[in-house]
Amino acid sequence: MSHRPFPGRRSVLRGSLAASAALTLPTALGAAPAFALSGRPRAGWGVQAGDVTSDSGLVWVRSDRPARMIVETSATESFRNPRRWQGPLLGEGTDFTGTTRLRGLPSGEQIHYRVLLADPDDPRRTGEPVTGTFRTVPAHRHSGVRFLWSGDLAGQGWGINPDFGGYTIYRAMAALDPDFFICSGDNVYADGPIAATATLPDGSTWRNVTTEEKSKVAETLAEFRGTFRYNLLDDNLKRFNAQVPSVIQWDDHEVRNNWYPGEVIATTDTRYTEKSVDVLAARARRAFSEYFPLSTLRPGAREGRVYRVLRQGPLLDVFVLDMRTYRNANSPDDQTVDPQGILGAEQLEWLKRELSRSRAVWKVIAADMPLGLVVPDTTEGRANIEAVAQGDPGAPLGRELQIAELLRYIKHRRITGTVWLTADVHYTSAQHYQPSRAAFTDFEPFWEFVSGPLNAGAFPANALDGTFGPERVFVKAPTTANVSPAGGYQFFGEVDIDGDSGELTVRLREQDGTVLFTKVLQPGLVGQ
Repeated sequence: MSHRPFPGRRSVLRGSLAASAALTLPTALGAAPAFALSGRPRAGWGVQAGDVTSDSGLVWVRSDRPARMIVETSATESFRNPRRWQGPLLGEGTDFTGTTRLRGLPSGEQIHYRVLLADPDDPRRTGEPVTGTFRTVPAHRHSGVRFLWSGDLAGQGWGINPDFGGYTIYRAMAALDPDFFICSGDNVYADGPIAATATLPDGSTWRNVTTEEKSKVAETLAEFRGTFRYNLLDDNLKRFNAQVPSVIQWDDHEVRNNWYPGEVIATTDTRYTEKSVDVLAARARRAFSEYFPLSTLRPGAREGRVYRVLRQGPLLDVFVLDMRTYRNANSPDDQTVDPQGILGAEQLEWLKRELSRSRAVWKVIAADMPLGLVVPDTTEGRANIEAVAQGDPGAPLGRELQIAELLRYIKHRRITGTVWLTADVHYTSAQHYQPSRAAFTDFEPFWEFVSGPLNAGAFPANALDGTFGPERVFVKAPTTANVSPAGGYQFFGEVDIDGDSGELTVRLREQDGTVLFTKVLQPGLVGQ
């Protein structure tokens, strides 16, 4: 086996949710349970690990009151002779969330951790420990790498349905025991209220767990925080978080549908009293930094960014993009000069530089939006473009100019092993980009794989733009819009890199883990 198994990984999680019993899915669909402030601090929202490297990782927790975060690590689930890490004091300033960076860990090993929350006035008073586990990145390639990706959670009003079993897709993903999971954006739908019920096409009723914060669009910091808390009411997600470290990026719905910097919400959209999207984005970014463990974006930091590169050993580097924060305004996207594009000039130069420096066999570019799929922006009646492609199959225009520059750079620097992964469009597909089919030809062939949603409305497939010569090799999408999770069409993707041959295998999977499409790519090629 090229992907070395680690025994006991799941057994350590048996008690990991014991402390969160009071936060399981409510039997009556009402508000989320209020905190009980008697007794000891409680970590009822589970734990998460993120941005794991060969010798480090970030561990996240949320308390129900002020508490000191303490993390203990061990090579075994017995926690004999644990190593202790003193974390931050959790308080109102970060909505009682915090992360602790674990350094000096052994590479390629299973790390068992537990988080304790201590009373700041009496450190001997600690709450029930919450346990988790992750694997550090191996120093040698023979171990192989397996990871998953998807996006789009609790969108279009489809939230946690206890009758449906909650977010059941996380069970199928956990069963594959991946090294990490990339959430390609739309981790939440801050602009999508969750009602108690919705009527399905067959006349039956979809029931949602509801909370006060999710009863309206998020505008205040408290409402954004409540939006990020909502998904942590699902036990499937909490168990997954305790087992699989995450690589998190964001897109539009963490703030508002199709947002861009400088946007002002029309007065006709009466859902919002705050009309400045920049104000909303700043509040969302703060809540986002509080609720996920990101190495480059820490709570309370004035500077920081979502885009980053995560080295996963000799086989893989993951380049996490931010196609939201630095973009120009959505428009018809047909301009002939566009230095800002969808990435911004600084991020583009960073990406080119880091791709050139990479010595990994595979360079996975985790994009929060697709390249050759036409994604329109009809917000408030505008006929604009939301992603990169605008439907003109000719020479690059608008944001395509920036992508053309990047693809040309990859070709002329002979950067091998680039693969694009994305979500956003709420179906799954595989596109192969080929110069012989394209209007712009100065690039090497590459693949783009699309997956998602995790738990949201599914939509028909988007049109392709011929500028970069995409061919849709596989697609599974509904023929009608906003198909609920009960109707299927929920997806995630798997990437498995063999440690011996270096082959990269992509599998597009359904909600229950069924494989729909498989593609094997060979290492060491500039284009394929």
